[in-house]
Order: sequence, then C-alpha cells, then structure tokens
Amino acid sequence: MNDIEYMSLALKLAESTRGQTSPNPMVGSVVVNNGAIVGMGAHLKAGEGHAEVHALTMAGDKAKGGTIYVTLEPCSHFGKTPPCADLIIEHGLKRVVIATVDSNPAVSGRGIEKLKKAGIEVVTGVCKKESDQLNEAFFHFIKNETPFVTLKSATTLDGKIATTSGQSKWITGEEARLDAHTYRHSHDAILVGIGTVLADNPSLTTRLPQGGINPVRVLLDRSLRIPITSKLVQDKEAPTWIFTTEQGSNEKKLELEELGMVIITLANFSIQSVLKELGKRGIMSVFVEGGAQISGSFLKEKAVNQVITYIAPKLFGGQAAPTAFGGEGVRKVEDALELEIVSVATIGKDIKIVSYPKEGK
Repeated sequence: MNDIEYMSLALKLAESTRGQTSPNPMVGSVVVNNGAIVGMGAHLKAGEGHAEVHALTMAGDKAKGGTIYVTLEPCSHFGKTPPCADLIIEHGLKRVVIATVDSNPAVSGRGIEKLKKAGIEVVTGVCKKESDQLNEAFFHFIKNETPFVTLKSATTLDGKIATTSGQSKWITGEEARLDAHTYRHSHDAILVGIGTVLADNPSLTTRLPQGGINPVRVLLDRSLRIPITSKLVQDKEAPTWIFTTEQGSNEKKLELEELGMVIITLANFSIQSVLKELGKRGIMSVFVEGGAQISGSFLKEKAVNQVITYIAPKLFGGQAAPTAFGGEGVRKVEDALELEIVSVATIGKDIKIVSYPKEGK
C-alpha cells in the first residue's frame, strides 16, 4: 500500500463518525510500521480523545520509527485534550503524512512546525481534496462563524413540491426519504418555517433503521403562531429553538419557554441574522427542509452552501401548484444563483442531485 491508500483508509475512519463530532471536525488516523498497519483510530466525540490518540494507543511501542497518517493537521495546543503533535513526538514517529492543514487559527501550521522542529519528516496534501470535502462544514464555520447551510427539496419532474390542493405526501419514494434522514443525522440543526409546521405538524427527527442523532429543531415564526399542541412542542425528542420578533406575545413566549422551548427574539429578523445567532450558539451546520417561502428566502440572500435535490418521475402540472422556491425570484437570468452539479444518482425510482453554488456567483 502507498500513502494514498493509507490516507484513504484514514478518511474512511473519519467518515464513519459523521454527525457525532461537532463542533469538532471528523478526523481519522492510521499508524504504519514496516509495511504493516499497527494502529487505527478516529475522533469520536468533542471532548474525547483525538484520532491520533486512539491510533497511537493501539500501536503502542510498535509506533516507534513508523509513519502516522492523519486526515487533518495534528493539534499543537492544549484544549480539552493534550496536543497530538507532542504525543506523536513522544512515540518516536519518523514520518507524518497529513491530508490538509487545519484552518483553525489556534492550530494552523503550528502542529506541522512543531513536528519539523523535532526532526520528523512531514508530508502534506495527500488526499487533500477528499479531506477538505469531508470537513467542509467545519472549515466554513471557522472562517465565517456561521453555519454551513444545506438546502434540500423534493420535487416532481416539473418542479412541484405539492399538488394544487396542497398534497405533498409522498412525492419521492421511501429510499429517497431515508437518504434525507442521513442528512438530518449529520447536521447540527434542521430549519423550517411556521408554514411547514402548520401544514404538516412534523417531528423533524432522525428516523434511520439503526437510529440516529436528532438535530436541534429551528423554527422561524415571526408572530409565534406555533400551536402548543404541535409535535415540536410536545414530543421532547430534540431541543427546539424558535426565532421570532416582538410581534409574538410575551404570554405565548413564557408559555413556550415553560414547555422547554428556547425563544430567540430578533429585532432585525432576516436569514443572515438567524444564521449569525446560530453560529454564536455553536451550530456548525444547518439542514434547511422548509417549504417554498423559506427556501425562497435563503435563495434571495444567497445563504446556501450546498443544494440537495430529489426529483420524482411524476408530473403535477398546474400554475397554482407550488414550486420548490417561492418569493419574488430573480428578474434577470444573470441574477440567478449558478450551481455546479457534483453528483447525480438514482435512489429507488427517484433522482438525487448534489450541487454547490459556483464561487463568486
């Protein structure tokens, strides 16, 4: 095996922890000596041992003189755990292969510098693209201090999200709906508008065959129209944060707070102000699964980092049938949010398209 193959294994270890490490990145590590894998590990949860710690613990004395592969630059500072760079030096590794440099100012480049000063050979950039993709939400959050936004929609082939009478269950098949739950599992928060709650009374929880992590449920509700009887209020399955304005009555706010809801009142109610507040509260990624108005609001402010679209082989027709994006829309073609499609796949009978906004667009 070569550097790319060993790093690919480390990336698979990191990927296996998706959804459970926030606000930390996903990291995997492999220790190799004399052509044999002697240790492997992944960072499992914030506050617990880093990937290098687990891999070196497994390797023990067999790590001396070997190579450690890490998907992200080893830390050099004391946080909730000791510096991994120091641990690598203590174990006598001769070579460290790193996929990508950590963009966290507390780490960036310092771990590499410490390793080189100790006389250890350091190689960077092996599987960098794959590593950057793996932790795109983490890097975005560190740079912008706002969550990485994934916008999801499920439409018919003619772009409808409901019939003219408002029926929407179910446009896509079970396989596509299950796939969407993997995104709920891997995001810190799921966001909808009050229209979705009033129309569907959703649970907004993760329902995978082997379980899953429920995201924080975020509701945009300017005048606190949410019914006290709604599942978001009553089921206690996950924390629920409600963004509102002064239009919401103080009496309703107190009632909701007594029922365990977190009420966040914004003087300037906008998508950007919501995202900034979520960032302050440590939310690194948001899965937007609202209706046409919410999606249209995110589109208008171009507050989108990833777009997941499920398309069912059905035609609803009808000018009155809602499309995926509401609001005013753009008036000129050149004002459109241009996307780059990175993958197209068939899930059951449906099509899944993953795309990203083009840089500078």
